[in-house]
Amino acid sequence: MADTHVLFVEDDDVIREATQLALERDGFVVTAVPDGLAGLEAFRADRPDIALLDVMVPGLDGVSLCRRIRDESTVPVIMLSARADSIDVVLGLEAGADDYVTKPFDGAVLVARIRAVLRRFGHASGPDGAGAGAGEAERTAEAVLRFGDLEIDREGMEVRRDGRQVALTPTEMRLLLEFSDAPGTVLSRDRLLERVWDYGWGGDTRVVDVHVQRLRGKIGQDRIETVRGFGYKLRG
Repeated sequence: MADTHVLFVEDDDVIREATQLALERDGFVVTAVPDGLAGLEAFRADRPDIALLDVMVPGLDGVSLCRRIRDESTVPVIMLSARADSIDVVLGLEAGADDYVTKPFDGAVLVARIRAVLRRFGHASGPDGAGAGAGEAERTAEAVLRFGDLEIDREGMEVRRDGRQVALTPTEMRLLLEFSDAPGTVLSRDRLLERVWDYGWGGDTRVVDVHVQRLRGKIGQDRIETVRGFGYKLRG
């Protein structure tokens, strides 16, 4: 992780400086800025590997900044919120964030979340990533899965719906691949948290629910079925 560049947007001077020092001690390169407009400028100038955005920052709030980043990039985003039960959490996830951490946070927990997000982004990195070394001629028929009008190219990390390419974030791709591995099987939220978000501990299932809703909006509302009290399943 020594070369991993983190953009950190936080208006509290004490939290910003302490967190930056903690991340740098763990080998991250950190650009820390106090407001959303400076964060957007730094993002465009530096193209960081991951962004940590506090929800309540001046100039351009964290949720709006997340939307602006998501319009331009699939770089992973973690939101920081002072209230675990706040609507801020859901708004951040709906804006395109991949995860969130509640303040005050332990530095070790934050580092673990960052590394978990980066691991899964490396796994679903697309044709230029580490997981896509096979050439077109080496692909097998099993690498392309079809569910109605939905086509999933597992090796090329591409999804098409009715012949048109669907743009998914790496987290959405991981979620879809998890469903496609077991079509028709009900997957619990806890299993999805463990498999997609790499949580070795209990997590907030709102992360799963919001990402399922975002995925439905891209691949079809009826493609993923809710099984009340149990979880979700992909319709074959």
